[in-house]
Amino acid sequence: MMEQDTAAPAAINATEAIQHLINQVEKVIRGKRDKVEIVLTCLLAGGHILMEDNPGTGKTVLARTLAQCISGARGEEHVVFKRIQFTPDLLPMDLIGTHIFDDSNKEFVFKKGPLFCNILLADEINRASPKVQSALLESMAESQITVGDTTLKLERLFFTIATQNPVEMEGTYPLPAAQLDRFFMKIIFGYVNEETELNIYREYLNIANNLVHLEQVLSMADILSLQDQAGQVYVHEEIVKAVANIVRNTRSHQDIALGASTRSGIAFLKCLRAYALVRGRTFVIEDDVKDIAHAVIDHRLIYRNKEGRQKALDGIINKEAERLARLKLYA
Repeated sequence: MMEQDTAAPAAINATEAIQHLINQVEKVIRGKRDKVEIVLTCLLAGGHILMEDNPGTGKTVLARTLAQCISGARGEEHVVFKRIQFTPDLLPMDLIGTHIFDDSNKEFVFKKGPLFCNILLADEINRASPKVQSALLESMAESQITVGDTTLKLERLFFTIATQNPVEMEGTYPLPAAQLDRFFMKIIFGYVNEETELNIYREYLNIANNLVHLEQVLSMADILSLQDQAGQVYVHEEIVKAVANIVRNTRSHQDIALGASTRSGIAFLKCLRAYALVRGRTFVIEDDVKDIAHAVIDHRLIYRNKEGRQKALDGIINKEAERLARLKLYA
C-alpha cells in the first residue's frame, strides 16, 4: 500500500471544483442533485454514507459514477476504487484479505482484500450476515485493519458508499446499531419525478454511454484539499449550541428509546461545514441545520414506535430551527 502523504495538499478553488464534479455526475444521474450534494458532503466531511431504497432507483449507479469521477491516476497518486457485492455467503476474509503460502519463500504472506482502497462501494450491504458487516467496523471507525497481531493503516482518503435494500425485503439482515453509528449520513434515495423519468427513458442509451466515458475531474490531492477547506468553514457558536440541543433532546424524548451519541454531534458539525462548502459558502447558515439534520441523526436513533418516528425528530429539529431564525445570526 502507498505511504501516506503527510504534506498538506495544495488548495484549489472549492466552488469551481465541486461544481465541475456535480456537472460530471449529472451526465449520468438525472434529477438527483440534492442527493449528489449530500453524498459529496459526506465525502468532504471525511465520513461514510449509507443509501437505502428499493432496487433499481440508481443507488449503485450514483456510487459508481462518483467513484469514476474521482478515481484514476490523475496527479501523483492513484485513487483506488473497489466494489464489494454483499451476499449471504460472503466471509470476513473476502473483505479484509487472507494469508496465502508463498512457495518460493516458504512462508505465509498476507494478500490484501478490497477494503484496502480509497473509495469502497459496499453494494447491498444488508444482504450479508452481521459477522461480515462487522468486518467493516474497524476500517470505517479508525481507518485501519487488524490482521492477527498486525495493524495496517488505511489511506487518508477512505470513503465508503454503502447501499442497502429496505429491511422489510426478503433476505436482508438489519445493520447493527454500532455500524449504523459509523455512517455519518444515511439517505433514502427515492424515485425521480415523472418528467425526469420520461427523459431517462428517452436517453437511456446516451446515459449508459456517458457512464462508460466519464472523465476523472478531481484527483486525490484535490479531494484532500477540499476536505481541509471544509474543516475551516466557520460555524457560529449558536449553531454549535443548536447541534448540541438536538443531540441531547433526542435522549429525553418520550418516543425515542435510544438517543444520539456525542459522536453523532461531532459528525453533525463536520457535515455542516462540508455542506456549506458544497453550497459555495465559507460559513454555515441556519438553514443548513434543518437541511441535513435528518440525514445525520435519524439512522442513529431507536424509536419506541414507528408511528412517532417522523414526528419526534421533526419536532426536535424544528424547535432549534425556529430558535436560530429568531436570533438572525447574519442579519
